[in-house]
Amino acid sequence: MDEKSLTTRAVAEEAERHSSSREDEDAEEEEGFEGPWYRFPPIRNAGLGGIVLGLGWLAGKLGLGPAVQIPLYVVAIALGGYFWVREGWEEFIEEREVGIEALMAFATLGAVLLGQWFEATFLVFLYGLAEGLEEYTFARTRSAIKALLDLAPKEARLLENGRERMVPASSLKPGDRFLVRPGESIATDAIIREGRSSINEAAVTGESVPVAKGPGDRVFAGTVNGEGALVLEATATFEDNTLSKIIRLVEQAQSEKGRAQRFIERFGRRYSPVVLLAAVALVLLPPLIGLDWSTWATRAVVLLVAAAPCALVMSTPVAMASAIGTAGKNGVLIKGGIHLENLGTVRAVAFDKTGTLTRGEPVVTTIVAAPGWTEREVLARAAAIERFSEHPLARAVMAKAQNEGIEVPEAGDFQALPGAGARAVVGEVSLYVGSPALFQQLGARVPAELSDKIDELRDGGHTVVFVGTDEEVKGLLAIRDEIRPEAKDALQALREAGVEHFIMLTGDNQRTANAIARELGIDDVRAELKPDDKARIVKALAEEYGGVIMVGDGINDAPALAAATVGIAMGTAGTDAAIEAADVALMADDLRKVAYAVRLGRRARAISRQNIIFSLAVLAILIPGALTGWVGVSLAVAAHEVSELLAVANGLRAR
Repeated sequence: MDEKSLTTRAVAEEAERHSSSREDEDAEEEEGFEGPWYRFPPIRNAGLGGIVLGLGWLAGKLGLGPAVQIPLYVVAIALGGYFWVREGWEEFIEEREVGIEALMAFATLGAVLLGQWFEATFLVFLYGLAEGLEEYTFARTRSAIKALLDLAPKEARLLENGRERMVPASSLKPGDRFLVRPGESIATDAIIREGRSSINEAAVTGESVPVAKGPGDRVFAGTVNGEGALVLEATATFEDNTLSKIIRLVEQAQSEKGRAQRFIERFGRRYSPVVLLAAVALVLLPPLIGLDWSTWATRAVVLLVAAAPCALVMSTPVAMASAIGTAGKNGVLIKGGIHLENLGTVRAVAFDKTGTLTRGEPVVTTIVAAPGWTEREVLARAAAIERFSEHPLARAVMAKAQNEGIEVPEAGDFQALPGAGARAVVGEVSLYVGSPALFQQLGARVPAELSDKIDELRDGGHTVVFVGTDEEVKGLLAIRDEIRPEAKDALQALREAGVEHFIMLTGDNQRTANAIARELGIDDVRAELKPDDKARIVKALAEEYGGVIMVGDGINDAPALAAATVGIAMGTAGTDAAIEAADVALMADDLRKVAYAVRLGRRARAISRQNIIFSLAVLAILIPGALTGWVGVSLAVAAHEVSELLAVANGLRAR
């Protein structure tokens, strides 16, 4: 896939108000346009039409008469209306729909038939200029994310047989090794094989603080290498790397519509034909009852201009596209306008505990041995069993044993006990590692020295793991997953953004969950849950609060994320499954991005609402003005186009 294939669709697709049947050469010219605004084809043509309009007006002032003026006005209309008149004609004839361009084209024709050449030309010029500026703004807004591709280098230093040669970055394939020198950008997703350095991942995660990385760590396309030379092994082709996926996802999201936009488009399809019929009625009916035809024909022309819902149609798309594009550049992928709208309305957030509110890297903090055993023996036996397990608690035990220099004995006949622990034969003794509930089920005796410690450790936010036989517990390990340092700030930011209810969901025991929740100021805690329990609770929360955001890791919490009004997956950079599981994907492992997404949703929704109210107010003033005759063609055109541009400018504030 080349860079061109990642550009946004033709500007004519904006808000689906422009016909997709525009000639290919024109669409391609606008789609790939990257020059200054005054060279954008619709703006350029409107500007040339304006110059010719000025010449026609000057000819009149010089007394040259209609013989000179009218040909100049015809040329100005042809130039200024080249793009939008053709679109309106195609939509009216081929698709049999009355759009805004059709209303304006009929208004222009009506003014010409009434002999109002200057007014007709002024309408074409001003509408063409406004449409051109609007389309240019929308195109730049929707395609700004494409600029991320420029962060990835076009070439890479491929390593083959100990030699280095420059190759196009697009030719890299998984397994290729390439060299990245200090200060250079990384061509595609890869794993570090040699070297250590700090990597600036702002392009992918939105976090500007460099991350220290070494052999075995993943790096992403478009990120910038710091001080050390790195030998990398590619894990993705250029078109499938994380940066390219971000761009594709944002472009797709910007083309998806929210509820407000869909409603406005449905309204427009019914409203515009009514305006045209009303204008026709103003032309045909007044003479039948003895009223002056020219007066009401002029009002019909003014009505076509005044009642055209340009600002209303543009009230939502620009705000949504601006917000989604800006979020994508900051490492927050919002997968459609509907999700952005929902972010702006939801006032309850449910969090998974492990890996979301906590680091997801549990550590052994305390070891207590029963009489006759030592702490090192308890740790050694636990590590002997846990070496076969992939559970996060097992990794914590193994890490503790390694740090303490424990010699781990051999174990055999390993058996995982899902949701409870594990069993293995160490030496000739069958030992268990697991929750107190497991040993209670086994009927094992718990020495008083251990049982007295359980509640104290759980109240401190620890998970307690027993080690022993099916007859007696020999020791316990207290494991704690530390709270993320930014968690409290993130929750406070959410409160300031208008979130009122916080819920913590976890598979951990109730006392441990309560301890973590107390530190964070969360009152509603649901503990000892399985994945399907979380999904069921999220559905109930959505009904209770009228919607709920679920924040999790995107894989283990996939059922709950899918059940939520908005599912937010954290730390998804390079993880396809996590991105697919959620409505919003946070590329960085930063809980504060949740509040950023909520604020953005609130802002985009507020701006859209402002635009809708403003647009309706303009129509409420101009339509009666057109019908009563106190608004003329020139004033109607000026007010109409200014209101449209104000709606676009206000929408851009969502950035």
